[in-house]
Amino acid sequence: MHLRKVTPGIRFILYVASGLVLSVGLSLFLLSEQTDIYFSWTINPPLTAAFLGAGYLASFLLEFLSARRSIWAQARPAVPGVWLFTLLTLIVTLVHLDRFHFGSPQFITAAGTWVWLGVYIAVPVALGILWAGQIRQPGSDPGRKAPLPTWIRTTLIIQGAVMFLLGAAMLLLPKAVIPHWPWALSPLTSRAIGAWGVGIGTSTLQAVWENDWWRLSPGMASYALYGALQLINLLRYPALLDYTTLPAALYTFFMITVMLIGCYGFLAARRANSMPAS
Repeated sequence: MHLRKVTPGIRFILYVASGLVLSVGLSLFLLSEQTDIYFSWTINPPLTAAFLGAGYLASFLLEFLSARRSIWAQARPAVPGVWLFTLLTLIVTLVHLDRFHFGSPQFITAAGTWVWLGVYIAVPVALGILWAGQIRQPGSDPGRKAPLPTWIRTTLIIQGAVMFLLGAAMLLLPKAVIPHWPWALSPLTSRAIGAWGVGIGTSTLQAVWENDWWRLSPGMASYALYGALQLINLLRYPALLDYTTLPAALYTFFMITVMLIGCYGFLAARRANSMPAS
């Protein structure tokens, strides 16, 4: 049986989503201290805005590179995590509507806020429908060509589980998590970070399930970028973390491991991608 291809619908939604997250990511990462004007809600401290921006920029790389793949097995690792993140972010938005800039007197701020709401209503619905159609496509996955080493799979399981479970706690029990986070959060920013934790944790565990470097080049590139950008954020705002505390030390160590595993995985995936599909 022939290999299952990426449908035009999935390719289109990934390209569209990549453009949307790139615009949000650049705004949050580069204009972290001006979210009162250039974002849908005001975020303090700016390290939180930069954190969220790093997630969007890493997501751009994942979605854009995945959209360029023709074989579904190589694009699939992007879809579950992206869909879950967009759905959770919609829920977070609806829970905290009073914090958003819908009534801002500045046109660019109000317009961006309404676009945010429209995007997070449309994308999870559209992606869910297209994903269901993709699953029904005929064909099969290629055999696994380059399985992940046991130590990599174990590390990714730990990292994915930590991000998923901590993200779920930040979504459901923000007041319990906030005192232990390395910098100051509100319930809204806790839940916004939690949505990223669940989404990236899902993608990380999906990579373990795929267990094939040949399928993971976009995901590993995105993972490396995510870790690197979060470490850059710490250099941008060093005064906001107390590195004598355990949460700050653990957070920094965790992001270093994410960057290193992502870099290792990207190089391994590039080698595996020199092998043809079968």
